[in-house]
Amino acid sequence: MAEETQSIEAALGRAVQAYQGAVDDFDREMARLLGVNETDLRCLELLLSADRATPGELGSRLGLTTGSVTAMIDRLEKRGHLTRTPHPTDRRSTLVQVTPAFRERASALIEPFLRDSAAEVFARYTAAQLALVADFLDFSRGIQERHTERLRAVPAPKRGGKAGPAPA
Repeated sequence: MAEETQSIEAALGRAVQAYQGAVDDFDREMARLLGVNETDLRCLELLLSADRATPGELGSRLGLTTGSVTAMIDRLEKRGHLTRTPHPTDRRSTLVQVTPAFRERASALIEPFLRDSAAEVFARYTAAQLALVADFLDFSRGIQERHTERLRAVPAPKRGGKAGPAPA
């Protein structure tokens, strides 16, 4: 049984890694077609799903400094991908949201993928199997996010220098 478990673990590890690579490749192509870098694309993805956010919320989700978030928002606003509006209850803050034109462009690029995915995945798997996959992905995402935060706490090496030991 231990050999079978190791084989399943190895196959699952390869499948997850290959899937993540395919997602990364797709995201790179989306970024290329939208004329943004991958961090900008992730910001836009967050705004598409959340509708709007404060710069602080975006910085926290993306692991960016205040200055980096400001530069990113300036860049995306200049490209016509997002707008800023005053926060309705906090005069010191703004809200950022994607423009209708950007939403339309992004939707046109991703809709064929979403249609094919829904049709092919739902035709192949039962509702119970898909519920298990959704649970696996949600559970795994939590682990990934926890370790992302752990890595964010590790100081980056100085340019040209070697990385020091990682904290436990």
